[in-house]
Amino acid sequence: MTGTRLIGTVCGKIIDQIVRALSLSRIHPNVLTFLGLAAAPWQLVACLFIFGMGGNMLNISMNTQAIGTELLYKRTIMASYHGLWSLAGFSGGAIGTLMINLGLLPYQHFLVISATALMIVLAASGRLIRQDAVHADQPIFARPDRSLINLGIIAFCCMICEGAMFEWSGVYFQRIIQPPKGLITAGYTAFMATMATGRFLGDWLVTKWGIKKILKGSGLLTASGLMIAVLFPWLLPAIFGFLLVGAGVSSVVPLIYSAAGRSKTLSPGVALAAVSTIGYLGFLFGPPFIGFIAQAFNLRVSLGLIAVLGSIIAVMASRTKFE
Repeated sequence: MTGTRLIGTVCGKIIDQIVRALSLSRIHPNVLTFLGLAAAPWQLVACLFIFGMGGNMLNISMNTQAIGTELLYKRTIMASYHGLWSLAGFSGGAIGTLMINLGLLPYQHFLVISATALMIVLAASGRLIRQDAVHADQPIFARPDRSLINLGIIAFCCMICEGAMFEWSGVYFQRIIQPPKGLITAGYTAFMATMATGRFLGDWLVTKWGIKKILKGSGLLTASGLMIAVLFPWLLPAIFGFLLVGAGVSSVVPLIYSAAGRSKTLSPGVALAAVSTIGYLGFLFGPPFIGFIAQAFNLRVSLGLIAVLGSIIAVMASRTKFE
């Protein structure tokens, strides 16, 4: 097989894995439309609950497919997949802005997105990598071993740091940094820019230096960036600190997922489910924890504590054995 043909095959697999994942979680795009039609709080809660479950199924399915695609490369490519997720976040914001300017209602916007996703499913839902038979004899639910628990703890710490940036970076700039109004989102923008860039560079860096060194360096970058923003609460140091945080967290979760997918004791899907369950607790508990500490003390103390979790990433990475 020529190099061009191999690249074409791999690119096809990448596109198809997204379709396959959507077909495994069709409920996810379908429920999206109903979010825009909810007329009562209980309806919104119910739709968000189902949407969240479908989204997690979709997440595990796509990452499992990504692990299968990595076998074609015989090296880590997971960070690049998550880089595309970051670009999709920017694209989603741009599409949302366009829909608002066009005067479309939320349910109309969601209907367009849902229809697009389902069209992709119908176009190529049966063309992705099948891994079912390889691990057919393994249980669907199983207790993760020590290595997977360690990976979950690393993901947990990273997701708390990410959640802090997503939910509190703008508040931190508004209340602590107090820049001109047009620069309130500068810290978040800096964070997102280096996070997306870092993910596209992550696979190359892992090939060059290895996953353990990259994870240790990522933890140190995350902790250092948060501490710079906390200790020097002025515009330029804070932006620089958030740039470091974005670079630090960029490749942690993708690399953890890739490592979990190579588990010798569980199938890729089950291993990913175990690790992502532990990790997503960080997204769930992180923002309210920060708010509680900020109310008891202040926001700088909160982010200082989150910096400690960044250093834990480095410590846990040094104690974890990677296949």
